[in-house]
Amino acid sequence: MARSPHLLPPTLLFSSVFLVALFSAKSEPFIGVNYGEVADNLPPPSATAKLLQSTSIEKVRLYGADPAIIKALANTGIGIVVGASNGDIPALANDPNFAKQWIDTNVIPYYPASNIILITVGNEVMSSGDQGLVSQLVPAMQNVQNSLNAASLGGKIKVSTVHSMAVLKQSDPPSTGSFDPAFAGTMKDLLGFLESNGSPFTINPYPFFAYQSDPRPETLAFCLFQPNSGRVDSGTNIKYTNMFDAQVDAIYSALNSMGHKGVEIVIAETGWPYKGDSNEVGPGIENAKAYNGNLIAHLRSMVGTPLMPGKSVDTYLFALYDEDLKPGPGSERGFGLYKPDLTTTYDAGLSKSSQSPSKTPSTPNPTTPANPSPAAKPSGWCVPKGGISDAQLQANLDYACGHGIDCKSIQPGGACFEPNTLASHAAYAMNLLYQTSGRNPWNCDFSECNTDIDKS
Repeated sequence: MARSPHLLPPTLLFSSVFLVALFSAKSEPFIGVNYGEVADNLPPPSATAKLLQSTSIEKVRLYGADPAIIKALANTGIGIVVGASNGDIPALANDPNFAKQWIDTNVIPYYPASNIILITVGNEVMSSGDQGLVSQLVPAMQNVQNSLNAASLGGKIKVSTVHSMAVLKQSDPPSTGSFDPAFAGTMKDLLGFLESNGSPFTINPYPFFAYQSDPRPETLAFCLFQPNSGRVDSGTNIKYTNMFDAQVDAIYSALNSMGHKGVEIVIAETGWPYKGDSNEVGPGIENAKAYNGNLIAHLRSMVGTPLMPGKSVDTYLFALYDEDLKPGPGSERGFGLYKPDLTTTYDAGLSKSSQSPSKTPSTPNPTTPANPSPAAKPSGWCVPKGGISDAQLQANLDYACGHGIDCKSIQPGGACFEPNTLASHAAYAMNLLYQTSGRNPWNCDFSECNTDIDKS
């Protein structure tokens, strides 16, 4: 039986098997947002900086290097991704002095007060169809990296490029994920560059587009993290219960197939439009709220994906504001989480004052933790620490299931049986016990050890 915290000897204070994950802005470095500027009604950058500081958003991706925005974010601690345009790639590739000038203009004057963490060279270049641009991509990235190194910023600021899911030839089932052979030469060089420099592979998965191509009710539930029958990967026998995990694991499999599974994956864009044209399938307030709210809850759970358990990939939501001047269907102008007057379009759970998304009810599971009550109890959930032995996890699983928790969902045939791992099952049971027992620290206190509460 778990002890009350004031009875614990000091020697046990840092040895807990599970911990309560509390979610202040400081503890959510994996949540970012895209800040596009193809609009004529955006609020001033200074107002946007204040808005971001009221949220749990820790990173902002810019498509260019707008000095007004970079300056406005100075001394906020918010990570900033700046972008070199596709049009800059030829000069960056062929003229090292241009790359130096780009860094001298867009980075040096602002860093480190403005926390620039990543430079993206081009956007979706490899699927653009411009082979000349594709062939110059890695040389451009290398010259940018060389310029950072010369300024003693190599390693502090990473260099990458952003891809669409079209770089994958195969993505379903996730275990068969592989890159399009048409990109083989460039992809080999690119991944070698990323590995050598500790840079991430950045990509734009959109379950929204997957639903548009397969608009069945079960596909919508699969895309929105809502209860569904799941999809079994015949290669691994893993049952996937949401499209986001399936897409991310397909990317992981593709990297693994090229011998680069150690390269970090960053989700540069993902989102769901809250409005669109009358003939578009999928846009709507409820769908957008469900996707973004449940995605944020999934990231906060730290459950990870079946092939990358126990961590959350850095994910930049699309988008901070609507961009009313963007061309294309109506949905292109309907992704904004916030309005120009700085109010929310809908509550996705990003505000520091209410960090639990209001979302479509679903069966509790480790990727959609129960919503905290508005009382003074801390928001968060009970998750296993890394490096815990199977014996400890099994003991805690047995404890939770023996103390009134309904563990049918993690038994064979249950809605949360997959992924069939001890860590996943233990996370489900421990978190459910914690949520239903009042979310007190001592309800996440197992193996005779106290709870280490993460307030960072």
